[in-house]
Amino acid sequence: MTVHYLSENNSILNHFVAQLRDVGVQGDRMRFRQNLHRIGEVMAYEISKNLHYAPAAVTTPLGVKETAFIADEVVVCSILRAGLALHEGLLSFFDGAENGFVSAYRHHPNNDDYFEIVAEYMAVPNLTGKTLILADPMLATGFSAEAVYKKLAEKFTPAQVHLAVVIAAPEGVAYLQEHLPDSVHLWVASLDSHLNEKKYIVPGLGDAGDLAYGVKL
Repeated sequence: MTVHYLSENNSILNHFVAQLRDVGVQGDRMRFRQNLHRIGEVMAYEISKNLHYAPAAVTTPLGVKETAFIADEVVVCSILRAGLALHEGLLSFFDGAENGFVSAYRHHPNNDDYFEIVAEYMAVPNLTGKTLILADPMLATGFSAEAVYKKLAEKFTPAQVHLAVVIAAPEGVAYLQEHLPDSVHLWVASLDSHLNEKKYIVPGLGDAGDLAYGVKL
């Protein structure tokens, strides 16, 4: 797996991520969603550098310009629910993309810290031969990303897979490097310190889904 750390060089991306983390800003859900949306746009631009392009001629009012258009068939797929705002940001750049949605959540069968990842609902187009962009704001253990990837791979064979995450823990990155194919690209907006005993990212930002859409039962 190829890992791209986008925060290694300072850019407006780091500004957006800083606002996501700030407890003084997080109370504004609309602003939290908007920052996820804007991060999705930045990540879409970076991912676009790894796509395939076809030459094209564009007629202008004064002549013809030889240029290029994206040749890949792109599918943006988010892991519900936290991935929705990030999904919209990606989609604002890949505006002709198809869309998919997969649910994944931590299930605590014993009502303690032990959990299993359950990937159930899936609504996706045919992904075979296409460029799949999976969106999930938080990469903690890597179990959710692996579960969703394997669920999709049971039915489809994408030509390319790009996993876009905002905050990642080193443990999750290492896990995916071990369990996902070398052909997968992982895009990380910001790499954090570690996971705590409950497998939450430190310093992280909290529960992205709750901050974006309200606390769930």
